[in-house]
Formats: sequence, structure tokens, C-alpha cells
Amino acid sequence: MAKLPSNKTIKDLAELLGETGLTEIEIETGDMRIKVARQGTAVSAVVPAAAPVAAAPEPALTPETVPDTAPADHPGGVKSPMVGTAYLAPEPGAGNFVKVGDTVNEGQTILIIEAMKTMNPIGAPKSGKVTQILISNEQPVEFDEVLMIIE
Repeated sequence: MAKLPSNKTIKDLAELLGETGLTEIEIETGDMRIKVARQGTAVSAVVPAAAPVAAAPEPALTPETVPDTAPADHPGGVKSPMVGTAYLAPEPGAGNFVKVGDTVNEGQTILIIEAMKTMNPIGAPKSGKVTQILISNEQPVEFDEVLMIIE
């Protein structure tokens, strides 16, 4: 008979789901297999939030900020480290962390991504000038999606 996994093992796997944005993790060791999965209802709850953004999008790109290269290829692209909802301001009604033209320092908070009801501050990966913001406030984002350009 296989030894049951410890609660810590299961908890660690569940935390890994949140950190990586995955919906399911499965590991197998010898004759024991552990599968940890998020329920699909949490993901579908994010989908309705996209409707207002699509109905009245904030202009993310203006003619003077249209990139010469695709954002994914830009060396100054700030990519999302997780799946979640991006917030450009620290709280509703407050000013944005940054706007196009602002100079930021490495590590400075430039936005927040909410994932599994946890607010995750996202810091600037390098110092420079914000030349593009490619998302809108409260927009769902995917892992590795380019959110901003800092040059």
C-alpha cells in the first residue's frame, strides 16, 4: 500500500498552481500519483469582466506610440508572470502607478495582478521610460503577455 502524501505536499502543489497560473498539476512517484487542479468556475468568473473592457476600451496605443516591432519581440517588454486581472492603480479611484512618459526605477511597482484573490505587485524589471501601456485597467491577462514597454 502506498504512503499517502502529506498535507504540506498538497499545499505546496496548490500554491504552485497559483504562482504559475496553471489549472492542473500531476506528479507521479513510484506507485503513487498526486493530481491537484483548480475548478473551472474560478476561471469562468474572470471572463465576464472582459465584456466591459471590450465595450469601452481605453486607447492603449495612439499613433505616436505604435511600436516599430511587435510588443512580444521588444527588448523592453514587461511580461506578465502569471494569469490574472491587471490593475493599473493601487485602488479604485486612485491614479495609475505609471503613465506613458513616466521614468521608472528598477523594482518600482508599475501595476498589480490579482490571481486567486491575491494582489501581486509587479515591479519594473529595469529602469527607464514607459513608452507604451498595452493593457487597460481591470483587464484579464495571460502568462507571458506583454503588458508595458520600458525603454
